Amino acid sequence: MSPANGNPAAIAIRDVSKRFGSFTAVDHVDISVPQGAFLVLVGPSGCGKSTLLRMLAGLETPSEGELAFMGRTVSDGSRGLVADAGARDAGLVFQSYALWPHMTVAGNIEWPLKVAKWSKADRAARVDEVLGLLGISALKERYPAEISGGQQQRVAIARTIGPKPSILLFDEPLSNLDAKLRIEMRSELMRIHRATGATSVYVTHDQVEAMTMASHVAVLNNGRVEQFGAPIDLLENPRTTFVATFLGTPPANLIEVSNNGGGLVYEGLRLADAAHAQARSQVQLLYRAHDIAVGEILGRPSIAARFEEAAPIAGRTMVTAFSGGRRLTAMAEGYFSAESGAPIRLSFLGEPSAVFAMNGERID
Repeated sequence: MSPANGNPAAIAIRDVSKRFGSFTAVDHVDISVPQGAFLVLVGPSGCGKSTLLRMLAGLETPSEGELAFMGRTVSDGSRGLVADAGARDAGLVFQSYALWPHMTVAGNIEWPLKVAKWSKADRAARVDEVLGLLGISALKERYPAEISGGQQQRVAIARTIGPKPSILLFDEPLSNLDAKLRIEMRSELMRIHRATGATSVYVTHDQVEAMTMASHVAVLNNGRVEQFGAPIDLLENPRTTFVATFLGTPPANLIEVSNNGGGLVYEGLRLADAAHAQARSQVQLLYRAHDIAVGEILGRPSIAARFEEAAPIAGRTMVTAFSGGRRLTAMAEGYFSAESGAPIRLSFLGEPSAVFAMNGERID
């Protein structure tokens, strides 16, 4: 599995599974990551993304399948082959930072270089280089307990990139930071990714982080890859209802409709042509929040709903309401508010963005 340009994939994950007793954490994952990519593994808690990252780092062994870095096999479950974590030319940034408290910032960054047998002069030059790259040169002689959480995260990243690994692995590195610092650090991580030229794999449950940072996204669910590709492709062409509703802000709406032969009907209202169902008696229609307006619009089908909450977004208002026990998200122009539980109307502005079978697979 190599890219079309003939170069080996930076990371090839070939039919990899990981079982813990009777529980399958990773289930036949097959992904090829090109050199220089920023892959984000995203999904809900327990979907297998951290287990997959730990296998890439050499901290777990695949039960089946093969992992290869730059064409070189580093793990093979069927043969019991596992390259040592230190021999993979990969660096791992932990969620907990994992800094050595008895070492200064410079000492933390220098230690992996000592282990790699860099000369004293080269170590000193590289420590100063990465301190400058991360903007923390002033912290050089401080200890971890003397710096903030955000600064500790920068030190952890500096320590990881110090030995110049060709692959960088990030295990939810921003989850311990506050919201403002998370946004700032996202930009910093992308800058570091470009500066190092490394291939990066980043684990998160935050789909905003995934869509902001990634060149490639793998959406995991129950140990399997639901879809893999460029962020915009996953947003515009989701293959399953899970991907369609997990990615995107505001969240998309899935509406179950019945095919009465003359159209696809919800709560007695015809929403779309029956041809979309491809002869199925029931299907699910996907509507983006911006394809549903608040209020009645002449000539457009509308339904009664109960107002729940409103959130201003860039001059518009994201409105959440309930209809027939179903939670729906719509957009209103300007600022909109109402009493919780107040009756409102929601209007469908056009055709559904996608149509899915009841098993969650896309059919249109």
